[in-house]
Amino acid sequence: MQNRDDQHLAKLRDYYASHRVLPSFGGMAKLLGFKSSSAVAAMLNRLKPAGYFSSTPDGRLQPASRFFECPVVDSIQAGVPVPANDIPAEMRRIEERLIRVPSKTVQLVVKGESMIDAGLLPGDVVIVEKGAEAKAGDIVVAYLDSGYTVKYLAKDNAGFYLRAGNKEYRDIRPKESLELFGVVVGSFRKY
Repeated sequence: MQNRDDQHLAKLRDYYASHRVLPSFGGMAKLLGFKSSSAVAAMLNRLKPAGYFSSTPDGRLQPASRFFECPVVDSIQAGVPVPANDIPAEMRRIEERLIRVPSKTVQLVVKGESMIDAGLLPGDVVIVEKGAEAKAGDIVVAYLDSGYTVKYLAKDNAGFYLRAGNKEYRDIRPKESLELFGVVVGSFRKY
């Protein structure tokens, strides 16, 4: 894809983020500064095979999987500042990294502070794969006795229990039953 196509794609992504729909061919021509809809068609003929757009069964234009990619430009040092690398950006879709099985994936908003040492703050969103196999040390959403919670799954000689990610909270051992709803596979927060 050429640099001009990158610029056009960026404008179309911003438009889609604001309106949740793509503009018409005429609207695209106006948005992108094209003189005709045929220029839009030529651009789309380059971007469709590259995976940025596709057509619905009734012929409407829709975003395809690559439309939602964003660049991973480098890693960032959390300690002493280091110079940036001049490497080409790798493009990734965020949901590809967080969602392995869409039909079994849900998002939950974190409430409370029992997992702050695990990096889960009140208001964060956890991505949970329902029914995924869990092992001790995984962060899980569990149904314990009469309610749901997010905690570390832990195990000792007495069996499985839940451990908080905050030293001020006690371990939780099931009085009756402990059922795993799913495994936390990622999280995010918006600042």
